[in-house]
Amino acid sequence: MKKRMEVIMAVLLLLGACLFAKESVRMVDSMDTQKGEICVVVDAGHGGDDPGKIGINQAKEKEINLKIAKKLQALLEKDNIKVVMTRTDDNGLYQPSSRNQKVEDMRKRCEIVSQAKPVFTVSIHQNSYPDEVVKGAQVFYYGQSKEGKELAETLQKSMVEYLDQENHREAKANESYYLLKKTESPTVIVECGFLSNYEEAELLSTDAYQDKVAKAVEIGILEHLGLNQGETGNKENLDDKENTKDKENTKDKENTKDKENTEDAENTKDAENTGDQESTEDTEGTVGTEGAQEAAR
Repeated sequence: MKKRMEVIMAVLLLLGACLFAKESVRMVDSMDTQKGEICVVVDAGHGGDDPGKIGINQAKEKEINLKIAKKLQALLEKDNIKVVMTRTDDNGLYQPSSRNQKVEDMRKRCEIVSQAKPVFTVSIHQNSYPDEVVKGAQVFYYGQSKEGKELAETLQKSMVEYLDQENHREAKANESYYLLKKTESPTVIVECGFLSNYEEAELLSTDAYQDKVAKAVEIGILEHLGLNQGETGNKENLDDKENTKDKENTKDKENTKDKENTEDAENTKDAENTGDQESTEDTEGTVGTEGAQEAAR
């Protein structure tokens, strides 16, 4: 009888322990959610010996990328989103003695993304084109990623709305970017503007415009995550800051609109046709080719 009671007590204790453990896990999960355990990786493209594109004003892409990425990190953390950065200083993600620094750098970025297990990754870059007139932010996504496409389209809409409503570019699929292909979670590459366009290069070099770019990306991220409820004030504030300037420039824009539309029509097709190839080459250096060789091996 005594042994039977001991067995019953042991079973009850075991059941109680299981229930307690289950409830503890639920509470921890709940606490994590409250702490904002949505994770987003923010990647500042290039770094170290790889400056990225050199602007028409001699600005280095790697430096602009990092500044915008850090601003975006600060904004998202205020939104209670966990942010993992691929780099936080000027250094590249490779050993100085590496035989192929670019490939090592890209592999390391992919490792960081894989370990972080984010809902998605946003990689910050700047664009370039031989014709100086070409400008405008554009977001790229992996063509086989449905969520990547949706995220890119939301970010593109936000970038157009809050940076330049005359920008007619659309989110674009790409099948060759190393980072887009090699990350398991959705990844988008945000080309914030063209450093080959003097006006845009000058803007991208200023702290104020970098703030605007980071804010536009943040708004797009929040909208995609469904966390933009109650955040309309942020959007209105960003929009209102430009209302006076927009009104002052409306007349000038109208006078030059026809000319710009004609130039855009003549240049956009060529820019878009070569955009994937050019962006892959500039964004990833030679890693597109090297990545393909790696895959073939």
